[in-house]
Amino acid sequence: MDKVELIATCNFGVESVLKEEIINLGYDIRKVEDGRITFMADLRGIALANIWLRTAERIHLKMGEFRATSFEELFQNIKKIEWEKWIKKSSIFPVKKAVSIKSRLHSTPDVQAITKKAIVERLKLIYKVDWLEETDDEYPIYVFINKNDVTVTIDTSGESLYKRGYKERQSEASIKETLAALMVMLTPWKAERELIDPFCGAGTILIEAAMIGLNIAPGLNRKFPFENWSQIDKEDLKSIKKQAFNGIKNTLDFKLQGYDIDENVLKIARENAENAGVSDYIHFQKRDMREISSNKKYGFIITNPPYGERIEVEETVEVLYKDMGKAFRKLETWSFYIITSYENFEKVFGRRADKKRKLYNGMLKTNLYKFLGPKPPRQVRSDVK
Repeated sequence: MDKVELIATCNFGVESVLKEEIINLGYDIRKVEDGRITFMADLRGIALANIWLRTAERIHLKMGEFRATSFEELFQNIKKIEWEKWIKKSSIFPVKKAVSIKSRLHSTPDVQAITKKAIVERLKLIYKVDWLEETDDEYPIYVFINKNDVTVTIDTSGESLYKRGYKERQSEASIKETLAALMVMLTPWKAERELIDPFCGAGTILIEAAMIGLNIAPGLNRKFPFENWSQIDKEDLKSIKKQAFNGIKNTLDFKLQGYDIDENVLKIARENAENAGVSDYIHFQKRDMREISSNKKYGFIITNPPYGERIEVEETVEVLYKDMGKAFRKLETWSFYIITSYENFEKVFGRRADKKRKLYNGMLKTNLYKFLGPKPPRQVRSDVK
C-alpha cells in the first residue's frame, strides 16, 4: 500500500485554502467538491494531513466509490471492497455516520445497518470465522451518498480536527478553531506585524494566529485513531511528530493583543492560550472595543464580533457596529477583517469593504469583510549600503 486516496472535508467556502495546504504538504489533488477535497498520498500522508492541516475538519481514507439505487446494490458493492487490507479479524469497525443527499437510499439507519452487515459478511469469509470479536483497534466507517453515488471511507481523525485540544472551556458563541485559522490565513499578517482582536472572547483567533506565527502544527498534541493501526509505521510517526516539534519557531518575539469586557471570559482565554503553549505571545486585557488604540502605524484587526443571532438584539448590534466604525477609523492605516452574519454591516459600520467572502460559522451563513489598509514601506536592512 504505497499510495492511498484521502478525502479532506471542510466547511463550505474553505476549499481553496485547504487545497493550497494539501499542495504545500506535497500531495496531488484529484478532485475538489463542495466541502471535500480528494488527494493522493503515501501512508505517512495520513499522519501529515491530520497533524498539519489547519482548515480541514476530518481526514478520510477512501475505500470505495460506486453507484447504488437499491439497498441490494449497496450491500453487494460494499461487500466487494477489500476491507481486509485495513481491518483485522479482531478490529472494531463501527459505521459511525451515513449521509444521504437526494438519493433513493434516504434512510441513513438502514444504510448504516446494511454497510455493517456487508463488511461483516466479507470479513467472515476472508478470515474463515463465524463471528468477529471487535476488541482491538478502531476503524470508524463513514458512508456518503449524493444522488445515488456512494463513497465509503474509514475515518482517520476521530474527533473533528477543529478540536485542537487547548479549549477545555469555551465562551458563549465561541468561534471554531478551523474558522479562526482560516480568517488569519486569508490575511497577509506575519508574526512581526501588530494584531488586535477587540472581541477576543475565548481567544481562539489570537491563539490560532500565534500557532501559525510560531509554526505550531495544529494536531501536534492530539491523539488519532490511525495511530493504533498496524499499517502505520510507528517509528515514522514518531519522526513526523519530532520534526513538527523541532520546527516550532519559539525564538520569535511578538505580542498579540486581545480585548474583552468580561473578566471571566478573559480568564478562559488565558487558560486556552496556556494550554496551546502560546500564552507568552498574547496579551489579554479587560478593555472596551471603543478604547482601541496602538502606537503602531500599520497593523491588523481580525475579529468575530457579536452578530445579534444568539446573544444581542438587533438594535444593540447596530449601535455596536456604528461604534466599531468610529473606533476603527482611529487606525486609518490598518487593515480590518471582520466576520458577521449581519446583512447590513457595511452600511452600519459606515464603510464599504474592499472585498467580501462568504463563509459558514457552523450552519450560519456569514461574510468576512476585508477593509484593506495601505502596505507599509519595505524595511531596508541596516547592513545594506
